[in-house]
Amino acid sequence: MSRLSKIDISDTIQKIGNDVVREAQSKSLENGIPNVYSKNGVLYFQLPDGTITMDNPFEKGS
Repeated sequence: MSRLSKIDISDTIQKIGNDVVREAQSKSLENGIPNVYSKNGVLYFQLPDGTITMDNPFEKGS
């Protein structure tokens, strides 16, 4: 397998993975489940209404 082929395969796998993650994030929000992200060790929550907050909605029982 040539070097170019390995790069093409890697790019394809990454694209598939990115597409699947975006779909899962969208479905979570549609079902009222916040998405959780971490940046520099800080958690951020994307709520179904699009709001991004550092307040943990799971601790509030919502």
